[in-house]
Amino acid sequence: MNYAEIKNCDIANGEGVRISLFVSGCRRHCKGCFNAVAWDFSYGKPFDEAAQAYILGLLAPNYIAGLTLLGGDPFEPENQRALLPFVKRVRETFPQKDIWCFTGYIFTADGGIQESEVQTECTRPLISLLDVLVDGRFQEELKDIRLKFRGSSNQRVIDVKKSISSGNIVLRLT
Repeated sequence: MNYAEIKNCDIANGEGVRISLFVSGCRRHCKGCFNAVAWDFSYGKPFDEAAQAYILGLLAPNYIAGLTLLGGDPFEPENQRALLPFVKRVRETFPQKDIWCFTGYIFTADGGIQESEVQTECTRPLISLLDVLVDGRFQEELKDIRLKFRGSSNQRVIDVKKSISSGNIVLRLT
């Protein structure tokens, strides 16, 4: 997997001050996407041990609330396989920090993704490590700059743990 960018001190992609990893690769190609350069799976730099160690170091300060995964799309099958071991490592190293993720795919309350073409052996384990998932394709005709943590009104900000626990989608109030 490649990544397009690592942002430290990001306040736009989740609550609090965060570290954001923009992965490369997205097959959705939403019209009006803010990060179309990251559609290309080859764009950016390799997500190697040095990049992972760098992110872990950035996450260490107490004022960092957590990690955000976005892109591209973290739930492209290739990206899931690379992200799962890393997210496990983040969760083990920083259990007090939250993990947010943005995807164009649709979350199901049983901990999966609606679109079967992206279901892998990593999908459910990766989702189970997340705290918040913002799901749904960006739809330019539904764009609303007043929305928190969403680009278009069809997207949802989901409390993953409560959703899986209850078997129903639980939206997070933002």
